Amino acid sequence: MKVAIVKNAEEGSKLAAEIFIEQVKAKPATVLGLATGSTPVKMYKLLAEAYKAGEVSFKECKSFNLDEYLGLAPEHDQSYHYFMKTQLFDHIDIDQAQTNVPDGLATDIAASCQAYEDAITAAGGIDIQLLGIGSDGHIAFNEPGCSLACRTHSQVLTQQTIEDNARLFFGGKIEEVPTQAVTMGIGSIMDAKKVVLLAFGAGKQDAVVGLVEGPVTAMCPCSALQYHNDCIVICDEEAAGKLQQKEYYKYIFSQTGVSNI
Repeated sequence: MKVAIVKNAEEGSKLAAEIFIEQVKAKPATVLGLATGSTPVKMYKLLAEAYKAGEVSFKECKSFNLDEYLGLAPEHDQSYHYFMKTQLFDHIDIDQAQTNVPDGLATDIAASCQAYEDAITAAGGIDIQLLGIGSDGHIAFNEPGCSLACRTHSQVLTQQTIEDNARLFFGGKIEEVPTQAVTMGIGSIMDAKKVVLLAFGAGKQDAVVGLVEGPVTAMCPCSALQYHNDCIVICDEEAAGKLQQKEYYKYIFSQTGVSNI
């Protein structure tokens, strides 16, 4: 696992955008794994700016999103379909027919989840996967206690996740937040060739410690990434505040940069 500790979220978003841009330049038909939430918004803005400046094209890319709320239609303004269109897809040249988000309205959830896994396999697998991290250590919607080998599945959300996400629903109305979601599993995420995880703010300190320095345990789902052979954790000073080896990680990054740490 590679750990890049940056000054703030803006610096971290810039670094992540550079990694994704270089990936797409090297392989124009990159299969992107994408995330939602407030964490990647700045990075997506930077990708759109790079496209508009003629620095990169996404027209040959395919994408797969991590998750979607159960019960929300794609046009719902809190759905992850809607988020991706408004935050990224409408601002770059990706073929939106080649963008994929789990179906939150599927009548046969198990079949829909298997179809999503099959589509990823048919695309050749995810080349680079973007992740955020929950305050309890969840990645995608894989909550504490979730199997570390699971594939795309439906997931009942914890109260902590519901409370954390309530700020996005009509001014914090917790009763409006869906209680279940469809999510790529930990096993699905681990199959990605490269993983880039972003963690910003003091509220992510405990999760980052569990991710980087804690034991591998289903109670901290992100800890499974310790077994990934190409995972870059980009966190700001606040999120890195409780890391015991913080200065060592900073020293390694200063000597080698992202590509070789």
